[in-house]
Amino acid sequence: MGKHPSLMFKETGEAADAVARLLAREKPVFAEIGRLIGQRRPSVVTVAARGSSDHAVSFFKYLFEITAGIPVASIGPSVVSVYRATLNVPNGLHVTVSQSGASPDIIAVQEEAKRGGATTLAVVNVEDSPLAHAADVVLPIHAGEEKSVAATKSFIASAAALAALTQAATGEAALTGGLTQLPEMLRRVCEADCADALPMLSDAQSLYTAGRGPGFAIALEAALKAKETAKLHAEAFSLAELMHGPMQLVERGFPILAFLQEDEALSASTAALDKLKALGAGVVCFSSRAGGDTVTVPSTGYAKLDPLVAIAAYYRLIERLARERGLDPDTPERLRKVTETM
Repeated sequence: MGKHPSLMFKETGEAADAVARLLAREKPVFAEIGRLIGQRRPSVVTVAARGSSDHAVSFFKYLFEITAGIPVASIGPSVVSVYRATLNVPNGLHVTVSQSGASPDIIAVQEEAKRGGATTLAVVNVEDSPLAHAADVVLPIHAGEEKSVAATKSFIASAAALAALTQAATGEAALTGGLTQLPEMLRRVCEADCADALPMLSDAQSLYTAGRGPGFAIALEAALKAKETAKLHAEAFSLAELMHGPMQLVERGFPILAFLQEDEALSASTAALDKLKALGAGVVCFSSRAGGDTVTVPSTGYAKLDPLVAIAAYYRLIERLARERGLDPDTPERLRKVTETM
């Protein structure tokens, strides 16, 4: 690979400005969503997405369920697009997250959710898209054009949009403060030093990514990026689940990348990692809690948002690993930017 930064590298650095634009420009939409949830009081929020957008939805699921106490149910797109099921969601809220807003399967789910009685919200990067045109409410993420196949700034902006939706629904002051700090922390984290993690990964054939709560959602995204950019097999697990069957594969030197936010799950997560280290695993944590095996990331002041900061540091790590392996992280040979599925 050449010496010039990849598009993935540059676009990761643009995430901070994207989030700042989103939070500044879409205040009226967030207020509208807050009113809708307050009026409708849905017993469940349904969601549909694929790929990185689905990982943003997983992040939202943890954050929303923890703070709002309302369950979030992910609808498999094939339930409607292939199996032709009907959805009964009277008085519900259905959220679709898509960068392109063009995949037929998630459009079909949105249409069926609307027929089933839900108000539909499209979180999109392309406002002039079929998904956006058909939605009741549109929330643009303002990430701008993303040329790399690897979604970076669009993933972070989508997850930030869903975090702001959560704040609008709950009015939680601490989350408001964290969102205010998020763009600046995303700028700072681009200077994080990930070099110590590279030797562990350079010859790896497989790895685990792990976390709890919002950190697990980010681990899902990290595993996908390892596969699509560095051709490195990766599986994501909750650290609770990793203590079961998956632990059987952990041998000396087996790489584990963990996303640890300093919240209620920290002590249990740390205990699980100590057990894995005792088995010989090579562990690197992405956390605002400094340590010898940690890529230290700045905190927003709201711990459950901090995994969004950590993923930006990870993107820089996996981009560098891909380039060192002689790969172009922007153009994986078997993938393309927009995937339309049924």
